[in-house]
Amino acid sequence: MDIDQNIRDRWHNSEILLLGGSAGSFKLLFHIVKILPASLNKVVIIVMHRKKNFQSSIEKLFAENSNMPIREICDKDKISKNTIYIAPANYHTLIEKEHSFALDVSDALWYSKPSIDVTFESAAEIYNNRCTAILFSGANEDGAQGLLKLKNAGSLTIAQNPTDAEMPEMPKKAISINATDYVLKSNDIFVLLQN
Repeated sequence: MDIDQNIRDRWHNSEILLLGGSAGSFKLLFHIVKILPASLNKVVIIVMHRKKNFQSSIEKLFAENSNMPIREICDKDKISKNTIYIAPANYHTLIEKEHSFALDVSDALWYSKPSIDVTFESAAEIYNNRCTAILFSGANEDGAQGLLKLKNAGSLTIAQNPTDAEMPEMPKKAISINATDYVLKSNDIFVLLQN
């Protein structure tokens, strides 16, 4: 699909880029981290399902290949533009009214902590229509309800085309509940984010 002017305008007018993914999404998220320009002038929040109690080097790998500073989110961190934030393992990440993060130790949702839904839903409450949210490959339904809440708040919502996803269940669920403004293949998503 061609990226039309409407989607470009809505992307440019966003303050926050929310990226959610699970199984099959790592390479896509890594590629996005590499291509986002230092002059993006947006907040980027990545919520990726991670194994419980598994210490990973994701932040280090992303930081070595990014044009923007990368931080793993800590409780009460203030949210700053031109920074990529990664939700930590074993916590749900929420966005608070004073534009800071809160980490929550509630039970896992969809067997996952961090939950994409939790972050997306809190972003919808605070930022309303000022977000662009993209849901990538994954093996469960996490993220679909959060994406729907963002769409209903007026934010731009995109799902990876299930035919293009390693694990299609996550984007398929979002599409099935009409939570998406656009369904794009990964290459079209990369083109959009670079424009």
